[in-house]
Amino acid sequence: MKVCYLIQTHANPQQILRLVSTIRQSSDRAFILIDHDPTNCQLPVEPFQKFKDVTIINANKCVRGDFTLVQNYLDAVEWLLDRNIQFDWLTNLSGQDYPTQPLERIEQFLATTEYDGFLEWFDVLSPLSHWTLAEGQERYFYQYWRWEHSPSKWQMCLLVPLKKIVNRLQPYARINLAYGFAIGRRAPIIPFSQNFICYGGSHFKTLSRQCVEYLYRYTKEHPDLVEYYAKTLNSDESYMQTVLVNSRQFNLCNANKMYVDFSQTRYGRPKVLTVADYASLTTPEYHFARKFDLATDSAILDRLDSLVLR
Repeated sequence: MKVCYLIQTHANPQQILRLVSTIRQSSDRAFILIDHDPTNCQLPVEPFQKFKDVTIINANKCVRGDFTLVQNYLDAVEWLLDRNIQFDWLTNLSGQDYPTQPLERIEQFLATTEYDGFLEWFDVLSPLSHWTLAEGQERYFYQYWRWEHSPSKWQMCLLVPLKKIVNRLQPYARINLAYGFAIGRRAPIIPFSQNFICYGGSHFKTLSRQCVEYLYRYTKEHPDLVEYYAKTLNSDESYMQTVLVNSRQFNLCNANKMYVDFSQTRYGRPKVLTVADYASLTTPEYHFARKFDLATDSAILDRLDSLVLR
């Protein structure tokens, strides 16, 4: 049984190196694929060459809130399949994630589980949604045009009241300022129905090879759905859930095994974890946690290393 760890990165080379080193020391059979967006910083290859089965590929520029994160994931899957890289499970992480259990224990769990995948999902229009009904509809029932430049402070001062007026007075158009300036119109044809529900959830997940191959094939066979999602907001928090859960082909566990704390944050960014969070994130239900920052608190990673590498 072999696990592939797909690490999607864009910054903090030192922290990426530490994550890879910990994974490699804790699991000698895993394959590690680093999908790095070099827009903000280059990732030097030399420090990673000492590790076996670690490969770095360049990702496309990732823009928060659009389809590029999903596309980079699918491109990485294509890279793995084209080269016939052997894996039974694919776990995707960011460069600011870290294991919270010994990987041998995690991989043994995956080798014996009855499930085909571990991911978070909910019907975005149901009372169980993590978002309001209005937010779920605004994300996935409108098609957006994005301004490629980030608004300045004075432009935002003008846009915020305009957004409130436009979004409150009518249902046909939306202005969104979460990731720059985006203006959308109600989609004339919506792909969702009672038989094809719009699901939401975290981008981070662990999928069996069967799920990964299905997701890849479905994407190739349904370019219309890809085109639709490419014009929505936060497609990385819906597209894969919608495809996999609606397939009804897999026994999926509605838990992605990732500890995240959103209680003290704004704009959808999770709290940076510290040693004060150690007890919460190392309970057996979690395999990984996010997010960490060496500059904020490196001691938490030292404590996790003592647990993961023991």
